[in-house]
Amino acid sequence: METQAKGRPLFDGPIVRRAAVDALRKLNPRLMLKNPVMFVVEVGAVMTTLIVLTSIMAGQVADLSFNIQISLWLWFTVIFANFAEAMAEGRGKAQADALRKTRTQMMARKLVDGISGKEVRVPATQLKPGDRVVCEAGDQIPGDGEVIEGVASVDESAITGESAPVIRESGGDRSAVTGGTRVLSDRIIIRITAEQGSTFIDRMIALVEGAQRQKTPNEIALTILLSGLTIIFLLVVVSLRAFVHYSEVEAGIIGETAATLPILIALLVCLIPTTIGGLLSAIGISGMDRMIQRNVLATSGRAVEAAGDVDVLLLDKTGTITLGNRMATAFICADGVEPEKLADAAQLSSLADETPEGRSIVVLAKDRFNIRGRDMAQLQAVFVPFSAQTRMSGVDFSAHNGRPARQIRKGAADAIQRYVGEQGGRFPESVQTAVDTIARNGGTPLVVAENAHVLGVIELKDIVKGGIKERFTQLRSMGIRTVMITGDNPLTAAAIAAEAGVDDFMAEATPEDKLKRIREEQLNGHLVAMTGDGTNDAPALAQSDVGVAMNTGTQAAREAGNMVDLDSDPTKLIEVVEIGKQLLMTRGALTTFSIANDVAKYFAILPALFAALYALTPAKAGPLAALNIMQLTSPQSAILSAIIFNALIIVALIPLALRGVGYQPMGAAAVLRRNLLIYGAGGLIVPFIGIKLIDVLISLFGLV
Repeated sequence: METQAKGRPLFDGPIVRRAAVDALRKLNPRLMLKNPVMFVVEVGAVMTTLIVLTSIMAGQVADLSFNIQISLWLWFTVIFANFAEAMAEGRGKAQADALRKTRTQMMARKLVDGISGKEVRVPATQLKPGDRVVCEAGDQIPGDGEVIEGVASVDESAITGESAPVIRESGGDRSAVTGGTRVLSDRIIIRITAEQGSTFIDRMIALVEGAQRQKTPNEIALTILLSGLTIIFLLVVVSLRAFVHYSEVEAGIIGETAATLPILIALLVCLIPTTIGGLLSAIGISGMDRMIQRNVLATSGRAVEAAGDVDVLLLDKTGTITLGNRMATAFICADGVEPEKLADAAQLSSLADETPEGRSIVVLAKDRFNIRGRDMAQLQAVFVPFSAQTRMSGVDFSAHNGRPARQIRKGAADAIQRYVGEQGGRFPESVQTAVDTIARNGGTPLVVAENAHVLGVIELKDIVKGGIKERFTQLRSMGIRTVMITGDNPLTAAAIAAEAGVDDFMAEATPEDKLKRIREEQLNGHLVAMTGDGTNDAPALAQSDVGVAMNTGTQAAREAGNMVDLDSDPTKLIEVVEIGKQLLMTRGALTTFSIANDVAKYFAILPALFAALYALTPAKAGPLAALNIMQLTSPQSAILSAIIFNALIIVALIPLALRGVGYQPMGAAAVLRRNLLIYGAGGLIVPFIGIKLIDVLISLFGLV
């Protein structure tokens, strides 16, 4: 899905055709009422159309051509404002169509007796939460659920667009499965967790289509502001008719001012903020669409907008800031211990360790000292697995053929120190010094001991991702503070925090610590974002203002967050914030441009419209003519030029509303200055140039 979204052009043929039809459907007054500004324009278009039809039936040809042009351009304005919104929705509907293809009528293998394992085949639509189903290689998963037994490889390309299969297994943070995906290997038993019609795919379809999109608080506030401005200008324009009549009577020049009803309607449309009014919905919908293009599903526009206001980011260290796989980089021997002996013991203790760290120790011993793997069965070895209680792992060799018994352990320094003490040995100061040095440098020390003797230290390093420091610098320039969360000890955490360039860190953090930190930040007036994938992350995800859950995580985490990253990439949180910032920047920029446009159109229209008022003689211009700095041809030309410009500028800004303003990391004050300079000044200058050029063309072709 990601490839399709990113590869789709802005004006895709099928989307444009669908949007053109939807733009006409949106002319329904009940739908238009949701946008008060454009509803006023539609009412004005209807009124001018009725005036034109009345004039035709009455045989009145005076101003008929002019009124027809006004009516057509008003309809053009309304339709293209609707077209902008329909285009934004159309891109989401295209995503929804692709998702619908994953929903097929399928049969599920439902377990009716957990003891005997008896199965019955039922339609997937009949499954209810709590039902258990069996899926084997080649089966399509019939509904959202959690794996309660088994492990399997699952193809989730229908959801994520990523062809690489993922592992789903019971009892961990990777137990959640999504209906419509396909099992590629093995056999799993799934407990259904979602009702049919409210599954993950159903919610995705509804969200990307915009069916459940609600206006965000900022959108509501801006809509109220625009509605207030519209009411003010409506009252002003309504009073103009009486003002013109009174002024003409007093000046003794009756009929010299063009103040017909179509002209006043056109004047109103030009003065109210139609530009931002016509593009506001498209901006919000496109923000969600840009999230989807990056395979992030936002549950609401509110979540996208909140991402733009975030000023504190909580990020896990492992897999987000670092590559996630700690690798063995050095063997540091205790006094009097040969390097080969330490490497041999470290490799023996790691032969049964299938973690990336364990594999790297085996490889390092092989590369440095050419120590090969051995037949552990022949050596009568008993492996000791790692446990959270002992924080150690290792291997035991019993006495055999004159060979003494050996107990090799590797683990955390304090755990090995306790183990050696119990064996009657001591922990060398040189080893403690090496442990402290590795921790200060951002590494993880693993101490190796044989029986009661400490042999040395293995240095593990979790490599900080390339370019991450520069990204944190960008976030800092945007006024966002970054906090690294890790279970490492404070020394290791401090070293990695310094290398990565984060502003703060939490060491030895528990789920309760995360939740407490989020609440503290929020009480201090900050908006907080974080990522998570486990059930223990759910409380913190729910508490944070922007909680990005990993799609590979548990159902509890996906339900708690207000965004789901379908790629399960924790670093995506930085992109989420950037998209939210871009949404706010785009809305602010186009609002600034729209209001500046209205100021410019005021100076373009009103002086030309009322230039003849209070003239000393009918042949001369009045004092208001001094404000007619554009020197437009006539009042009718001024009105028609402004209404044409007003319609065309909406068309011209549709790509900007859909793509968003070019993002640059900067603080709020810098963004404000940039908007005022580019879109404020531009909004004042462009109408003067555009209206004058249109006026010249209108006069050239004799349209008025």
